[in-house]
Amino acid sequence: MDLYRRFLCLGLFIVMSFSLFASESSNNSVHGHTEATSKADYAAQSHEAKGHEVIHQATSDKFDPVPIIMHHIADANEFHIAGDLVLPLPVIIYNKTNRNFFTAISSEFHAHHGEGTVAVKGYEMKHSRVVNSMGDDIIDFSITKNVFVLLLSAFILSIVMFTVKSKYQTNQGAPKGIQSLLEPFVNFVHNDIAKENIGVNYQKYTVLLVCIFFFILINNLLGLIPIFPGSANVSGNISFTLGLGIIVFLMINLTAKKDYWMHIFAMPGVPKPLYLILTPIELAGVFIKPIALVLRLFGNITGGHIAILSIASMVFIMGEAGKNALGALAGGAIAVPLLLFVNGMELFVAFVQAYVFTLLSAIFIGIAQEEHHHDHH
Repeated sequence: MDLYRRFLCLGLFIVMSFSLFASESSNNSVHGHTEATSKADYAAQSHEAKGHEVIHQATSDKFDPVPIIMHHIADANEFHIAGDLVLPLPVIIYNKTNRNFFTAISSEFHAHHGEGTVAVKGYEMKHSRVVNSMGDDIIDFSITKNVFVLLLSAFILSIVMFTVKSKYQTNQGAPKGIQSLLEPFVNFVHNDIAKENIGVNYQKYTVLLVCIFFFILINNLLGLIPIFPGSANVSGNISFTLGLGIIVFLMINLTAKKDYWMHIFAMPGVPKPLYLILTPIELAGVFIKPIALVLRLFGNITGGHIAILSIASMVFIMGEAGKNALGALAGGAIAVPLLLFVNGMELFVAFVQAYVFTLLSAIFIGIAQEEHHHDHH
């Protein structure tokens, strides 16, 4: 049983990491064939070279929050810490056209003297992403900002869980510290989510549901921290939520009971001609369930990040990029209370979204595990 638990947790991390890696090739293909011709694109390029403080200058002295917001919610090949301080990350790209690997550090794409970026062996950095300037077909395995935080959260969660496990094994009396903090959440997922919605076989899925709950939660919370190593929009990355959705999809359908499939392809008590109508609808529902999980988490977390940054931008918008002190002061008076309120709401949403995703996963698994007793006359 212990081996089974480790397999589930390890598989969860590997699948989500792989989904983030694989998704980057499509992102690079899009960015590799576009030119920065608009003011927003020009502002984003300036952000790569100088940081947040020069965005206003790059947009004709009129503050434009869109490039900053889009840069924040997007992935990057480097981690901006503060000012000009940037954490370079490994760039690992497989070129399917040339059949070779390209490896580098993101700092190599920045000019050593002056500003701007430089090309390295046919690759260049645009919008903080390394792309192939020749338009080759590539697969990006880079450790991007989101992947870095994803691995960090997996490491933190593993340390915490193994620490709690060791405390239970030593039987040191009443729970305390991190053990007392996590135990109510584990019991809640075990009793109120898994047991209530899955039924007699709930023990088989409890570890997976606990793992999903805490993994979403820790990435949601890290995303609310405005400084390194937080601020990454991991839970708002469609690849992250897609990885989770694939795991839930596989667990639902690979372990489903016979009755589950019978109600999709051969619904009892329904005239056979209606199978032509109802079966495609039921079969579509098999895919719609995990898709709903993916889009719900992605949309809510991304929307929260956009809302917080939009409110913070009021200070600069009302102050005309800081030139009007009175306007900036008025913007701050409005924005700061709103930011405190929205951040508090986002803290609540971080827990709610982890709960909703886990709850719906348990409900869908429970539906697939339900056995029906049909009367035959």
